[in-house]
Amino acid sequence: MSKISLSLALAAALLAGCAGAPSARRTPAPVAPPVPAGPPANDNLNAVVWTQTAVEHDLIYREVFRQAGEKLAVALKTPKWDALAKGDRKRMPKGAKPAVIVDIDETMLDNSPYQARLVQSGGEYNEATWAAWCQEKAAKPLPGALEFAKLAAKRGVTVFYLSNRAQDLNEVTLENLREAGFPIADESVFLGLGTVVEGCEQNGTEKGCRRALVGRKHRVLMQLGDQLGDFVDPVANTPDGRRSAVEPYLDWIGERWFVLPNPTYGSWEPALFNNDWSQGAEARRRAKMDALRK
Repeated sequence: MSKISLSLALAAALLAGCAGAPSARRTPAPVAPPVPAGPPANDNLNAVVWTQTAVEHDLIYREVFRQAGEKLAVALKTPKWDALAKGDRKRMPKGAKPAVIVDIDETMLDNSPYQARLVQSGGEYNEATWAAWCQEKAAKPLPGALEFAKLAAKRGVTVFYLSNRAQDLNEVTLENLREAGFPIADESVFLGLGTVVEGCEQNGTEKGCRRALVGRKHRVLMQLGDQLGDFVDPVANTPDGRRSAVEPYLDWIGERWFVLPNPTYGSWEPALFNNDWSQGAEARRRAKMDALRK
């Protein structure tokens, strides 16, 4: 066989071997199944789920209201006991009747179902959805709240309910409180956002004028709320401004002022981004990240 013939024969053999070998293209690699998309990130998820499911949340509420009930007896027996901040107390009226001032939302009534809806839908608070929730009159008493209010009423202490709900929600709010079993002496004990206080200039949603109105005829034994503004109006809603506002009254905490936890919303949050809600969610989140102690 000539060299040319031998070369041709070898080439033909190689080609035949290649043709018989399995081709990588004929057995494609398995395709991994698509990874299901997780829920979108939401800054409020942990706060809301803690509020609704953590037994610690309920225990804190019971502890605070129980402590307030115990201090109520002491306050009633102490003539000069008064829980109004200096700016809210003009003078103590002679023969003043005893009263307590309570916030409503996240103090007496639980609105966490509304927050849960926002988390599930990926939405943010707005007046329309909030009003729709309030009109359902479905908010339930928070642990210990109803027992405290009934105890106060039984001891002859008028319970005043201060709310920053819009004025057109006054009626449904009162109905919700009554249906939940809270003592309502008469409609004057509900002081909503539209309450006009003669001789006092109200600034936005601040409650100072309404607290002062209660103080005109009553000795306020204690205040309960979930926001700093339920007790005193800060000059500036900044972290430092808020601390300065409460500094003179630290001895009153757990004595005359009883503060309840609310990680889901409040003036503490916008204080971290210059109270500018027009910023996008990412900008607000960056400001909150910057506020973390590292």
